[in-house]
Amino acid sequence: MSARIFRITVSGFFDGLDSDQLTELIARAAEHDVLHAAFTPEGHLAYDLPGRTGFTFRFLESGAAEEDIVAATTRAEAAAEQWLTERGYPFKGLRSKSADLTQPPLAKRQRRAAHQRG
Repeated sequence: MSARIFRITVSGFFDGLDSDQLTELIARAAEHDVLHAAFTPEGHLAYDLPGRTGFTFRFLESGAAEEDIVAATTRAEAAAEQWLTERGYPFKGLRSKSADLTQPPLAKRQRRAAHQRG
């Protein structure tokens, strides 16, 4: 069985940051710049404060089987939530998207057909 590579994006919104938290995040904005975002095993955080309250973590994982993407996504969501919680950053609307890079992307017509069957 060949290794599968998963890209997982976990997104959400900062919710009610106090002035100290906002100042801290803005001061560290260069290391979290959207233009330098990358998929990494530990997860890379990107945001564009103070203009937008949204953030995105990008994770790179691997697995042996197609169904491993579910567990990888769960781990990525937990890691993002833990990072935010440990630093006291309030957030809301956490959601994720996953892609198996070993699978060819579906064309628009194929995605529509798959959605109708499911």
